Amino acid sequence: MSQWIPAIAMMLVSLISYIDRNTLALLAPTILKETNLDAEQYGWIISAFSIAYMIGNPVWGRVLDRAGVAYGMIAAVGFWTLASVSHVFAAGFWMFAVARAALGFGEGATFPGGLRTVVQTLKPHQQSRGIAVAYSGGALGAVVTPILVTPIAAQWGWRGAFWFTGLIGALWIAMWLIVGRRPEVRHSLPTVASNLAHPRFGDPRLWAYMSLYALGCLPLAFVLYGSSLYLAKGLGLPQIQIGKLLWIPPLGWEVGYYFWGWVIDRTGLREKGRFRGLFLLLTALSLPLAAATHTGSLAMSMALMAFAMFIAGGFVVAVMAYGIATFSSQHAGFLAGLSAGSWSAAVAVLMPVFGRLFDQRRYDDAFLLASLVPVVGFGVWIVLARRRFA
Repeated sequence: MSQWIPAIAMMLVSLISYIDRNTLALLAPTILKETNLDAEQYGWIISAFSIAYMIGNPVWGRVLDRAGVAYGMIAAVGFWTLASVSHVFAAGFWMFAVARAALGFGEGATFPGGLRTVVQTLKPHQQSRGIAVAYSGGALGAVVTPILVTPIAAQWGWRGAFWFTGLIGALWIAMWLIVGRRPEVRHSLPTVASNLAHPRFGDPRLWAYMSLYALGCLPLAFVLYGSSLYLAKGLGLPQIQIGKLLWIPPLGWEVGYYFWGWVIDRTGLREKGRFRGLFLLLTALSLPLAAATHTGSLAMSMALMAFAMFIAGGFVVAVMAYGIATFSSQHAGFLAGLSAGSWSAAVAVLMPVFGRLFDQRRYDDAFLLASLVPVVGFGVWIVLARRRFA
C-alpha cells in the first residue's frame, strides 16, 4: 500500500490547484459585481490563466522529466501559492488577468508532476488507476471548493478566501518535503530500451493525442467556469445557494476518474492498444449536456452537468493511457504537459465565446456548443491517428 503514497500526494496537490482556480469561478458573481466586470471580461481573465497554463504545462513537464519531481514540485507549488494570494490585492481587469496568468503558469506543473510520479512509482498494470488517483484531486477540489470556500467568503469576504488558498499551498509543501525523500520519488527510473516512439511534433499521432484531450475534455472547463454564471444569470440563484449546489457536477468528475481508470486497467485496453471504441462511446455520451437548459428542472440540469463531467473524466484517463501506450513513458511529464496545455489552449479560445453567449443570454447555444466540441475532437483524432509518421 505504501507505494501509493506518492500518487496520493499528487492527488492532494491537484486538489489544491483546483481549489485555487475554482475559488474565482465560485465567487465570480460576487467578484464581478464588486469590481464592475462583465462576463466577457471574466472569460478573458480565464483565458489569461489558460494561455499561461498552456505554456507552463510543457515547460514544467520538461523540467520535471529532467530535474525530478522531488524539488521541482516544491518550486512550482511555491510559485503558484504566491500567485493565488496575489488575488487578494487585485481590483480590476488587468490585475486579475496578471494574477490569473501567474497562477496558470505555476499550476502547469500539476498534471506533469502527477503523471511523472505515477510512471516512476507504480507498476504498468497499476498506472491507469494511478493516473485516476493523481488526477482525481482536481475533481475532488472542485467538489470541496464550494463547501470550504463559501463559508470563508461569507465570513471574511472573497479576499479572505484567497488567503485560505495560500495557507493550504504552504501546508502541502511542508508535507512534500517528507514524501519527496522517498527513494522512488527522488530518483527517476533508469532508461530502458523501448520500441515506443518518443513524442515528436512531426508525428501526427502526437497531434491526434493533444486534439482529443483538448476537445474531448473541454466540457470540464465549461461546467467548472460557466456553471456558476448560468445558475446566477440564467436561473437567478443567489450566491449562497450556488455554493450549496456546485459540488454536485464535480462529483461526477471524481467518480468518472476512478470508474474509467478501473475499466481501462481491468480490460487491458492499454496493453491491447484498442481505444477507438472507448473514445467513440465517450464522444456519444458527451452529447446529453446540450439538454441541460431544456429540462425545466434544476435537479435534472445539475445531473446532466454532473454526467458531462463524469464522461470528461473518462476522456482524461483514457487519452492519457493512450498516450503512454503510444509514446515512451520516459517523457511522461512532457506528454502530460502537452495534453493539459492543449486543453488550456482550447479553453483560452472558447471561454470568451461562452462568456459572450452568456452575456447575450444565449444559454442554449452555449450548452450545445460545449456538447459538440468532443465530437470535433474525436473526428480529428480519427483522421490524424491513421496518418503515417512523416
